Amino acid sequence: MKSESFDIKSIVRPNILALTPYRSARDDYNTGILLDANENSFGPVSLMDENDESTQVNEVSSAKNPLEMHRYPDPLGVAVKKNFIKFRTQVKSIDNVFMSVGSDEVIDLVVRIFCKPGIEKVLITPPTYGMYSTVCQINDVGIVSVPLDLESGKFQLQVDNVLDTLKKDPLIKVIWLCSPGNPTGSLLKLEDIKAILDSEFRGIVIVDEAYIDFAINSEEASALTLINDYKNLLVMNTLSKSFGMAGARVGFGISSKEVIQIMNNVKAPYNMNSLSQNVALEALEPSSIKSMMRVKNEIINQRDNFLIPAFKKMRNVKQVLGTNDSNFVLVQFCNASGEPDNDVALKIYRTLANQYEVVVRYRGNEPGCKGCLRVTVGLNSQNVILLETLNTVLSSMFPPQ
Repeated sequence: MKSESFDIKSIVRPNILALTPYRSARDDYNTGILLDANENSFGPVSLMDENDESTQVNEVSSAKNPLEMHRYPDPLGVAVKKNFIKFRTQVKSIDNVFMSVGSDEVIDLVVRIFCKPGIEKVLITPPTYGMYSTVCQINDVGIVSVPLDLESGKFQLQVDNVLDTLKKDPLIKVIWLCSPGNPTGSLLKLEDIKAILDSEFRGIVIVDEAYIDFAINSEEASALTLINDYKNLLVMNTLSKSFGMAGARVGFGISSKEVIQIMNNVKAPYNMNSLSQNVALEALEPSSIKSMMRVKNEIINQRDNFLIPAFKKMRNVKQVLGTNDSNFVLVQFCNASGEPDNDVALKIYRTLANQYEVVVRYRGNEPGCKGCLRVTVGLNSQNVILLETLNTVLSSMFPPQ
């Protein structure tokens, strides 16, 4: 839906629209003698000198406590957002960015904001990321599934089926699209996403781009190229993948100012801790982005020029599925008759993990993924060990005749 036709008030739950958001102390003032938030002005006790036995208790020095861990963090992560929009140049303003605890906080907030429990629904396109369904179940929100095109193994949207489903079911308020997909590794076509946005659908369209940096020509392929034309589009990013910071739990939601404001109203007052904000700020500095680009190029090289060619030559590999736009490869294994086989994939998975301590992910129960293991692209040394070990396991399961 073009921006001029979008009315956010028509799709947000009434109780959320009526919400008076909690206002934290740091929303008002963050400099001066701060005696407004009941913080401990002496500083973190873990940084105090344990050998200090003087009668006077002194505050922890700023040299020991540069992040001011005794103070509440910036509730909106302004400094991080400023660096983020320098990196994602399609985003006009920090007012278009929500900073989240990984991508999962965005997923949860979207369902809570736009879907009435027990009444309204979310549309997903399996095989896809499992947290979309999990969050819906937690929040008592219905799930409507319109599978991707499974026949070709390329895992693209069946746009006509999606639009027909939306037309028949007005209770659908959110569409989740994962691009590149997990576990598919396939980048969705922008023209297909645009076709959904241009339809009469009056809800929110989410494009989860956790893996976007691993796609060739990722900037042009990203749904962020559409973000300024559609107020009901929300694109998700994360620092967990290409930036190598899964442990920091830093994600972003990018959308219209109206959507972001509602998300800020609903989130916890201090959702992003000071440590995560600091490492995110450093990760989005130009020098770190340069390093990220080098790393992601090496991951792409290992994926396209080492792992995929090796898998395609391997015995009992039926095929490599998807369009391979992510930092993993979806490999389909077959039995002696050449048919995709979950029992074979499970045995490989368990043998690799239990006997050789090489851990991949079994995905055979996902639609269109029979016999599949999802293999993350590792270091070259790890990839070599994986291939050698996998060949050993396959040789033991299917001895040469």
